[in-house]
Amino acid sequence: MPDPVNVTPRNNAMGVAASALKAQQSRMRVIAENIANAQSTANVAGGEPYRRQTPIFQARNVNGATGVVLAEVRPDQSPFRVEYDPSHPAANAEGYVQRPNVDTLIEAMDMREAQRAYEANLNVIETARNMESRTLDIIKK
Repeated sequence: MPDPVNVTPRNNAMGVAASALKAQQSRMRVIAENIANAQSTANVAGGEPYRRQTPIFQARNVNGATGVVLAEVRPDQSPFRVEYDPSHPAANAEGYVQRPNVDTLIEAMDMREAQRAYEANLNVIETARNMESRTLDIIKK
C-alpha cells in the first residue's frame, strides 16, 4: 500500500511546471535576440541580414509525466523585407537593402504569451506547494 504522504503527484506537477518554466525562459531569450536584431543588416553589399529564430519545443518525460523542453532553435525561412536605399552600405547593385524578417509587433505578442505561460506555471508550483502544506497539516491533526 502506498504511503499516504507520498508526494509523487506534487513532484510530477512541479517537475512538469519547472520544465515549462525553463522552456518559456528559453523562448523569451530567443524572442529578445530577435527584437535586438530587428534592424540588423548585412555587413557586405547584397548580403543577408539577421534571420528571425523560432524555438521548437518537444515533449519529454518528467517524473512519469509529460513535460516540455526546448529541442532546438530554427531560422525562420520567411522572406526578408526589402527597402530601396542606394546609400546604405548593404545595398545591392540595384540599390535595395534586405532587412531582417523580424516583425517587432509579433515578437512583442510572442513575448507576452511566453510571460503569461511562465506566470501560469509559477502558479502551478505555488498551488502544489499549498496542497502539500495543507495535506501535512491534516496529517498532523
